[in-house]
Parts: sequence; structure tokens; C-alpha cells
Amino acid sequence: MMPRLGAKYNIEMVTIEKPNDEYMTDEYFELDLPVAPAIMVGDEIVVEGTDISKKKLGAAIKAGLQ
Repeated sequence: MMPRLGAKYNIEMVTIEKPNDEYMTDEYFELDLPVAPAIMVGDEIVVEGTDISKKKLGAAIKAGLQ
């Protein structure tokens, strides 16, 4: 879904994948990033710790582009 939305809205998508244990370290929490799985648009956390529908993600991307 992410690559298609990136192409549709002509934006760069960055995917970070790590083993679950790495998301539970003190070092990760110091980065002030959301709990995985998560989606951020710019500096805004759109969803954290759960999945999101394509429609809601598209709306968040559109709002972030304005």
C-alpha cells in the first residue's frame, strides 16, 4: 500500500523495519518515535500500535501536504 500511495501523491516514503525487541529498548524510546507499527506524516503521528485503512492514510497524507 505504501509504495502506491507514495507514487499517487508524489511523496517519499521511508520504511523502518527492525526486530520487535529493538523497539522496546531505552535507546529507541530516547528517539521519541512512536511505538511500532506506526505511521507518521511529517512530524505528526497518524497511527501508533495498530493498522490503518488505505482511505484514512490517504486522507492523512492529503492533510499533511496542505
